[in-house]
Amino acid sequence: MRPPAVAGQFYPSDPVELTQLLERCFVERRGPGERPPPRRSAERHIRAVIVPHAGWVYSGAIAAHAYAALAADRPATSVLLLGVNHRGRGAPAALSSRDWASPIGAIPTDRDLLTALTRSPLEVDDAAHATEHSLEVQMPWLDYVLPHPRMVALSVSYGSLAFLTDVGAAVRKGIRGRDVLLLASTDFSHYVPAEEAQRKDRLALAAIRTRRPEELYETVRAHEISMCGVAPTTVLLGALEAESLEVRELRWGHSGEVEPMPDVVGYASLLLESTTPL
Repeated sequence: MRPPAVAGQFYPSDPVELTQLLERCFVERRGPGERPPPRRSAERHIRAVIVPHAGWVYSGAIAAHAYAALAADRPATSVLLLGVNHRGRGAPAALSSRDWASPIGAIPTDRDLLTALTRSPLEVDDAAHATEHSLEVQMPWLDYVLPHPRMVALSVSYGSLAFLTDVGAAVRKGIRGRDVLLLASTDFSHYVPAEEAQRKDRLALAAIRTRRPEELYETVRAHEISMCGVAPTTVLLGALEAESLEVRELRWGHSGEVEPMPDVVGYASLLLESTTPL
């Protein structure tokens, strides 16, 4: 079992406090405005989501928009989480073989999906996940909105476009024929004035809407956008490039909306949806 590494820092370690904060994220002014409904659709339209991974006090309400949408959709059999390798530990494209614990439960790794994904340049390397927060902060959300979720965690380091294209191709082959939801974890601009964050993040979001992985990668590079999860998001776009999907932006915001600060971090929640049931 992979134990929580940032509980008590990015989100509460106490199960009751965690659940209370998570539910507040749905109903607060920056969130979707209400808790997820008790019933969900019999159909699934959401193929992938892009969500932030900062401390919940700052980014939780933005993430809640995507999770509220997931709570209303038919759940996928498994979730493939694509995260950031902030510390540069382990393999560049590292799969986790462990089940993941959170203060409100545990989410098992889908062994069949893990086997299907274990192909070059992806490799199993739990060292990359030991202290990384970008996927850990998603686990309680998944536990809350999905019934009996199963998942595979993949940490993607920043690299060349050719490398990320290869990772995306491997993911595409690994999920082929499987009922899998993809989730990319990323924050957007880091520690810049709010006006600059909005301007630069709009460029990145426009690139995501093209659904071309090279467009996002080159836009972030050309405009020096400090989007920490450009690698996993590029992989997600590459893996789904051939599918007929539409991008829907649910909410963009920044940390300065929570409390006054001269420099902010930008966040966004987006869906990649199919117009016909998946």
